[in-house]
Amino acid sequence: MLDIKKYGAIDIGSNAIRLLIANVIVKDEKETQFKKSSLVRVPIRLGADAFVNGVISEENTTRMIEAMNAFKLLMNVHKVERYKACATSAMREASNGAEVAKKIEEETGIKIDIIGGKEEASIISSTDLDELIQGNNSYLYVDVGGGSTEFTVFSEGKIITSKSFKMGTVRLLNNKKSVNKEIFANVEKWIHKNTKDLKKLSLIGSGGNINKLFKMSGRTEGKPISYIYLNAQYQFLKKMSYQDRIVELSLNPDRADVIIPATKIYLSAMKWSGARKIYVPKIGLSDGIIKSLHYNKL
Repeated sequence: MLDIKKYGAIDIGSNAIRLLIANVIVKDEKETQFKKSSLVRVPIRLGADAFVNGVISEENTTRMIEAMNAFKLLMNVHKVERYKACATSAMREASNGAEVAKKIEEETGIKIDIIGGKEEASIISSTDLDELIQGNNSYLYVDVGGGSTEFTVFSEGKIITSKSFKMGTVRLLNNKKSVNKEIFANVEKWIHKNTKDLKKLSLIGSGGNINKLFKMSGRTEGKPISYIYLNAQYQFLKKMSYQDRIVELSLNPDRADVIIPATKIYLSAMKWSGARKIYVPKIGLSDGIIKSLHYNKL
């Protein structure tokens, strides 16, 4: 018997808002398949509001309402059965985040759950991460967002510890250098403490920026990126102007600036943990929401 369901996931991040529509294919005695049907990304940088002014602006509130109305229409056209909308650090930290979420629900009918860093990491870990962390090796999972970065240490297939730091790409762009220096120092201390006794440790990276870096590397899916390659790419990107990253590398304008601090975070995590390679599975909050909906975890 073949059963095909269609689910939707809305990820309201600090750098962009995404709608993922996926087909969930269930067949007797076969592994359930999750296949992307459509992905729409809207570059609304809520972090520039929340981390600088502490509130979501009226302009971005209006843009979010328009985006949610568009997403609702798309989900109707695709005949989505169930969906879930989750907002992360920007909406969480904005003093009017709950108020904006309420207004969006009133005007569009889309209810937004503002989730914490641990819940975000938990949803993401419900993706295909378990397939990668099997065995005796150890991994430091690093999910870099616009407002925060989630770190999770895995060893022998189990979670050892996890922590969310206010070390997101949009936040780093807007912070003072002294503040960023302090944040990096705190993360370095945490990584050293929690990975010092682990051998054969590798990184697992998730987030739009590492996905872009992986695509640019030309690596075969499933193959890792080395520390040497990532560092060379970081130096190359830093030397280019913002405009050249857009024109010559075809990066989106809202990707061309944040890719620098994102790469620095991944490199720093590799350096502090002693990892020499980073795996980049196609996972993210949207994927986790789809799986959680299917398995009734949300």
